[in-house]
Amino acid sequence: MDIGAYIVVLVMSYFLGSVPSGFLAGKARGIDVRTLGSGNIGATNAFRVLGKTAGTVVLLADALKGFVAARWIPLLAVCFFPDARAEREGLELAAGIGAILGHNFTCWLKFKGGKGIATSAGVVMAWAPFACMTALALWGIVFVMTKFVSVASIAAALILPVAVWYFSNGSLPMTAVMTALSVLAIYKHKGNIQRLIQGTEPRAGANKK
Repeated sequence: MDIGAYIVVLVMSYFLGSVPSGFLAGKARGIDVRTLGSGNIGATNAFRVLGKTAGTVVLLADALKGFVAARWIPLLAVCFFPDARAEREGLELAAGIGAILGHNFTCWLKFKGGKGIATSAGVVMAWAPFACMTALALWGIVFVMTKFVSVASIAAALILPVAVWYFSNGSLPMTAVMTALSVLAIYKHKGNIQRLIQGTEPRAGANKK
């Protein structure tokens, strides 16, 4: 194992993932998204606070961080560490972990970031595209049925490990990492889960007082 390659991949992916897209989009309009809506810097709150256009930009930016990290940073690393070419899957896993941790715990905002759903989708799109499409399809179905973004996101997080296992031909390392990341994503939704239980979680498009 080329430790140097893994360290480079993790560090580069973390800093790419740590770019706080939602926060920057809000600041461009003179708004701190952390003080409005749910207070989260992710795409869902960006849609709620900044509108559809800005929310879409944040969503795509967050997903792109994960995709670029998992797809391209390992390729860049092996240019400097040729002996690590045989460890491509391991480097891709490290890159995905780094990007999602960077998004969820960004060093630029005192390690308080988003929930990692869009960035995870980008990572999985690089790892196993059909697994990502399966999760996105389930997200869409659950969202249409419930109008809760949080419920749809939790459902997608639950199906991701199974979809990754299936479409990666039973890769145990990839499935294990995706399971851990899904657990983290669901944990980051603990506030939403509490509001769902209390009946105070807002539905998409609901009028707010």
